[in-house]
Amino acid sequence: MSTNDDSPSSDTLRSVRVDRVAAGQYTATNARGVTIDLGSGDEVFSPVELLLAAIGGCTAIDADVATSRHAEPTGFSVSVAGHKIKDDQGSRMTDLEVTFRVSFPEGGEGDAARAILPRAVKLSHDRLCTVSRTVEIGTPVKSVVADEG
Repeated sequence: MSTNDDSPSSDTLRSVRVDRVAAGQYTATNARGVTIDLGSGDEVFSPVELLLAAIGGCTAIDADVATSRHAEPTGFSVSVAGHKIKDDQGSRMTDLEVTFRVSFPEGGEGDAARAILPRAVKLSHDRLCTVSRTVEIGTPVKSVVADEG
């Protein structure tokens, strides 16, 4: 296997398993055993909502790490919205927008964190957030039906 940073390896592999638990209800489990329920209905996240949450969570982490080095935020909220459409390309999301609402305490440390926030958000968008980068750049998704015998 190549040592090129772009080549896949066991160190780069990420995975989740999704199990059906009832009609329209599923549980996703990651390699560490953490679970989240999803599906259709009013009491669980839909897959589209999880996609939006993944985009918001990924970029929130990046911005939080950069800014909280200077000051602990007094408020930190990220909203992600977009339109779910169906067209000749099928069902998809368009016009995705990530909105940060972050506040810091008054004073020099808060001022430093406020000054860094726009750069941190831009760096997350342009380079760091794996989720939004994957959505924006696009990557093939291959579906396989395993032989269960």
